[in-house]
Amino acid sequence: MTSAGRRRRETERRQAAGLFEQKIKPLEVAQRLRVSRKSACQWHQLWRDGGIAALVSRGPSGSRCRLSQRCLEKLAAYLEEEPAVHGWVEDQVWTAARVATLIGRKFHVSYSVSRATRLMHRLGFSLQVPVRRVAERDEEAVKVWKEATWAEVKGPGRPAGATSASKTKQTSPADRPEAVPGGDADTPRS
Repeated sequence: MTSAGRRRRETERRQAAGLFEQKIKPLEVAQRLRVSRKSACQWHQLWRDGGIAALVSRGPSGSRCRLSQRCLEKLAAYLEEEPAVHGWVEDQVWTAARVATLIGRKFHVSYSVSRATRLMHRLGFSLQVPVRRVAERDEEAVKVWKEATWAEVKGPGRPAGATSASKTKQTSPADRPEAVPGGDADTPRS
């Protein structure tokens, strides 16, 4: 949840506490604040047990970051460098797996790939995926093939009006056979 979302939720909880003090039922509180009935009932239970203090947010949920602020700053500096500086010479991209390995090497802390991805986003870095290419790839041959053969293989395609989202085609009443039930135009419908 974003910080704006947390602030909005905190405001809703305070408003709910005020409404509970006025003896308003949780279902009506849910309608007034446009929250789920479940949330309103949970807030009401918390309010009954501990007052308004019980409704105060305890901060963002989830596990805490295992790295200190100083370590996060060092990690950001490492990510500003090229991966070759840290031993990855195949391509120059920071993948989540590489970041998780780097954290383990430099800070002796184990991070999963998904958690490393979240940490990269938190630090303002985007996830990068290396391009997989065959080692024996001949770029010149690929270029020649694209220019000479691809246009011929691709073909012109279908005109825009000829496509349909449906696999079946609806027939008009004139195309229907007379022998099917209801096909006789003279028979009145009931």
